[in-house]
Amino acid sequence: MASTLEYTPLPERAAKAIEGFLPDHDRVQKRVEHFAHVEPRSPDKNGDKETIDGVEFTHHFVMSPGDYEVIEWHYVTCGKPEGTPIVFLHGIPDSWYQWHPQMVGMSSTHHCVSVDLKGYGQSSKAAGSFVHETVAEQLYTMLLQISIKKFFLVTHDRGTVQGDFICAKHPDAVIGYARGEQHLYHLNEALYPQQDIFKNAPYSNVMVDRKHFVLFVYTWITQLPIPDDVVARAIQEFSYADIDRAVPRYFSSSSFRQEWFARRQGGWTKADGTKSESGLLEAWKCPVVIMQGYDSKTQPREFYEKAREYIPNAKAVEVRYMQGGHFWTLESPEETTQAVRRLIELVGAQ
Repeated sequence: MASTLEYTPLPERAAKAIEGFLPDHDRVQKRVEHFAHVEPRSPDKNGDKETIDGVEFTHHFVMSPGDYEVIEWHYVTCGKPEGTPIVFLHGIPDSWYQWHPQMVGMSSTHHCVSVDLKGYGQSSKAAGSFVHETVAEQLYTMLLQISIKKFFLVTHDRGTVQGDFICAKHPDAVIGYARGEQHLYHLNEALYPQQDIFKNAPYSNVMVDRKHFVLFVYTWITQLPIPDDVVARAIQEFSYADIDRAVPRYFSSSSFRQEWFARRQGGWTKADGTKSESGLLEAWKCPVVIMQGYDSKTQPREFYEKAREYIPNAKAVEVRYMQGGHFWTLESPEETTQAVRRLIELVGAQ
């Protein structure tokens, strides 16, 4: 049966914002020259530690079931092991490190766990399913394996696509959902030119030069300055072997439009194995904080104003706009940390 969903027209402000949508080549090249000194970093080992802003972070590697064999996951922890877990999921072209400011901010009260999504960072790049729904379930299986059974979920961009499935399929596990920088109820095809760019990456070699790719994306949709050392680490985290081959598999396995259908119409597989007749949005039960960049080009803020109506069964829904563009976790780190704290307050108020 054909879908009856229709794209939402862009608000006038948003339409103007995407004029000349992709960044100027010369501007990106200047950034590449500025970061010419950045070299790939050596892979971590299980148990390795590093200190960021006075907080100790520990690297972990674990084998977990998936794709008929096992998947190796890399995740990083900090904070109070006995505290309630907060699980952080990053977007493209990032890694666990995208959330390091918020992990530092929450480390005194919570057990912070940030995962490299499958295909990214130091997690597995091996062949297998890269359908977001499938990978989300594999990720959830890994969390259970490391004894993360009830947790706050905090996501950004592509990590949010997987977070949407986890929140819908496992409502008893997700205490609260801070959902970031991803289409929700509305969609317009003019907002995702990257779909074909990234899908065709194995043929166009757009991701082969990792430094250029990271700086292309950061230059394109960042509004506020991000410190050079943070950008340099983002480049390094996207420079591990085979990322350029693994990440495009997501974009050839599903589309933004298909993700939209799952949120709005259903068809996804519930935890009991049956197909849902309603969308993911209706399945979210916990308090939800929608986090969006105030000046995001790819997700106009006007599309989130009635979020409470779009998520009818959640215990509470709030929308918080962070100053900046797409990468507000790094553009406005303290403001983002406050949004995470607000989610925890909402849960406490229920």
